[in-house]
Amino acid sequence: MSDLRELYQEVILDHNKSPCNFRKLDGANRVAEGLNPLCGDRVTVYLHMEDDVIQDIGFQGSGCAISKAAASVMTGIVKGKSKAEAQALFERFRRLVTGRGSAGADSSELEEFDAFRGVCEFPARVKCATLAWHTLREALEAITEAVATE
Repeated sequence: MSDLRELYQEVILDHNKSPCNFRKLDGANRVAEGLNPLCGDRVTVYLHMEDDVIQDIGFQGSGCAISKAAASVMTGIVKGKSKAEAQALFERFRRLVTGRGSAGADSSELEEFDAFRGVCEFPARVKCATLAWHTLREALEAITEAVATE
């Protein structure tokens, strides 16, 4: 079990150090900002949507390793997905990090979700892990107000 935790910690640290899609997306037609006031995590999610499909995604921000790694994993998973598919993935991730179920990792694409399985043991970190996902949801709905985890 400790080997598995170490592997998960390594995945999170790797995504924190070298996050995927960490960039302002030129040509984004949807942008949303998120803030976790408890710990100061901030994220901006940039989307390029066409025909209800996420053609491209980027994010920028600052925060803890969990927040940044979750945003990195999220961007890799939702690129090319429809709005409905992205929302369903958010629900799977939320259930996982709150300890209310599994991610349903029925494909290799969702294997990185498992790195966040232990977050449910630290309730204060759930908001860190889900900040980018909540911000993505706001961008998908084209809501321009900043989202906060409070």
